[in-house]
Amino acid sequence: MELKHVMIDIETLGTRPGDIILSIGAVKFDANGLGEEFYVTIDPESSKAIGLRAQKSTLEWWEKQSPEAKAAAFKGEFSIEVALLKLTMWMPPKDASRVWGNGANFDNALVAAAYRANKMDLPWDYWNDRCYRTIAAMFMKTRVDRVGTGHHALDDAKTQALRLLKMQEDHGFKLA
Repeated sequence: MELKHVMIDIETLGTRPGDIILSIGAVKFDANGLGEEFYVTIDPESSKAIGLRAQKSTLEWWEKQSPEAKAAAFKGEFSIEVALLKLTMWMPPKDASRVWGNGANFDNALVAAAYRANKMDLPWDYWNDRCYRTIAAMFMKTRVDRVGTGHHALDDAKTQALRLLKMQEDHGFKLA
């Protein structure tokens, strides 16, 4: 059975829909744990070419991050179009996907804006967006060990999914 929950994390050059995405990390999961992983880095020039933008404040923020996080985020292996095609092919079936992001207006919203800028269909239904940040704020004391490097999209996605599963276990709610 294919896992239907997906935790997405992105690294960007801004915080608003329409800003450049540097990397996309994702992991499939269910109540039993983590599954298949996805990670791509994106050439920012390909995003500029379709009208996505960078924010000065985010560029300044990146200057203060770890060398490991910067090296991973700025690798730029794929164009934005190829990265989104790869994500589409990796995703569970559209009608079964529950896509979690860190904030109702961040990860999923920026990825959706990149799909629109590329004139591509989003590989999940908008009503299946889920907000990890909201649940994390409800259960702030629930902690798990960080996976890997902070501000590495895949490591952050795995850490967030593990924490969500721990919150579910500790507080008795079910993933919808």
